[in-house]
Amino acid sequence: MKRVHADGCNSHLLRCRSLALIALMSIDDNLPVIWDRRARLTACVLGLGAFLTQFDVTALVVVMPEIGRDLAIGRPGLAWVIDAYSLAFTAALLAAGALADRYGRRRSLLLGNALFAAASLACALAWTAPALWVARAGQGLGAALLITGALASIAAAFPEAALRARAYALIGILSGIAMALGPTLGGLLASWLGWRAIFLANVLPGALIALAVPRLVGEGRAGMRLPVDWPGLVLLTFALGLAIESCLQIRTPVRCVVSLAVSLSLALIFASRQRRRDHPLIDPALVSDRRVKAVVVLLLAVSAGYWAVLVYLPVFLMSACGLGAQAAGVALLAATLPMLVLPLVGGRMIRNFGWRRSFGIALALIVIGNAVLTGAAVAGPSAFAGSLAGMAAFAGSLAGMAAVGAGAALAHPQLSGAIVALAPSETAGMASAVTMVARQGGFALGVAVLGVLAPTTPSGAGFAAVFGFAAVTGLIGLGACRLLPDYAVRQR
Repeated sequence: MKRVHADGCNSHLLRCRSLALIALMSIDDNLPVIWDRRARLTACVLGLGAFLTQFDVTALVVVMPEIGRDLAIGRPGLAWVIDAYSLAFTAALLAAGALADRYGRRRSLLLGNALFAAASLACALAWTAPALWVARAGQGLGAALLITGALASIAAAFPEAALRARAYALIGILSGIAMALGPTLGGLLASWLGWRAIFLANVLPGALIALAVPRLVGEGRAGMRLPVDWPGLVLLTFALGLAIESCLQIRTPVRCVVSLAVSLSLALIFASRQRRRDHPLIDPALVSDRRVKAVVVLLLAVSAGYWAVLVYLPVFLMSACGLGAQAAGVALLAATLPMLVLPLVGGRMIRNFGWRRSFGIALALIVIGNAVLTGAAVAGPSAFAGSLAGMAAFAGSLAGMAAVGAGAALAHPQLSGAIVALAPSETAGMASAVTMVARQGGFALGVAVLGVLAPTTPSGAGFAAVFGFAAVTGLIGLGACRLLPDYAVRQR
């Protein structure tokens, strides 16, 4: 079974963030190639691509209400502002690695960067919902090529293993900063210049990447060229897209049922096609292992119970607490900062306690955090009116966000390693592909379902259903932990 290079790069990014400090502390100062100014600049330029691809997901969550008002987009349409990016990113990432190996990694990086910058400009200039959706899909396509080309270029730019580890660590740190500070920075930009400034902010870094990469990074190609299953990619994309649409149309039963039926049909055709191919995108035999299935459920639970919730937390804070976009972005640090500081703790927990207990603790925190947020939402907007009870409810909201963020931080970076370790060594790349599809698919479906449950009018109490559903997905993930072994399989 051939390795799926695209998500191999994506898994590198996830592991980079959790191992960043370890890598930085473990580098020998007497390296054959010095970690000099040029090396640091090269790593920073390549890491800038990772920063942008993460920033444009997290920074956007605080301005969703403003986008909805300006473009007259309802809740389902707003969900597609997020999901168009996620769906395009998922589909393109499955093919981006093979394309980078075939046509050149630096070329893929530069092409992805140009597409991402152009699509960002189109997002900033969009005056209708369809125009914004198309531009967001373009951003997703560009992001997949950009991040794959950037991570693949590190191997050529840093042939020494120690330097390569340091470069990956630096990229992991930049990615973590984008995830943790994205909502705060997005809120600041929106407060000063409007929501379109978030997209315009991508243009200058994109120009920097375009100018610096040809001067700092050489071209590289793989000796072996893997085929891309384009029909399978189309089937998977439409199956996931229609599943998202069925969730968004749940209030119109006929459209919901038709979309779901077509989605399931395409998924079955995709699975049948993969069984017949020598180089499938995703091997159905891989997910027949119940332990792998358990990790997939955990990925879905974390994606829906944390990442999708993150999209609606700013709306809740603004509706229930009366915060502006800037203040909501700052308050959201309670949920995002743990993703920057706790992954190393999650790694130590895995080594000391094994998967079952470690992931169980993480999912329990997600359940508890969402339950606390449910209680705060039930208290209603009147509880936040400046009284002692209001301050207590707001403190409870912060505590709930911190618990959800801590649980996700302990589990999220470790899940990729778990699924790769459980899979046979010859299917490690395929396992990474399964990780990526489950992670992004769970996020996209979670955003859709929570978008339907979210109130259509400003109401803190209306968000009780959102957080309640997220708590239930966490409970499902908690149950899946029982299928995992007590120990952690050493990753190959």
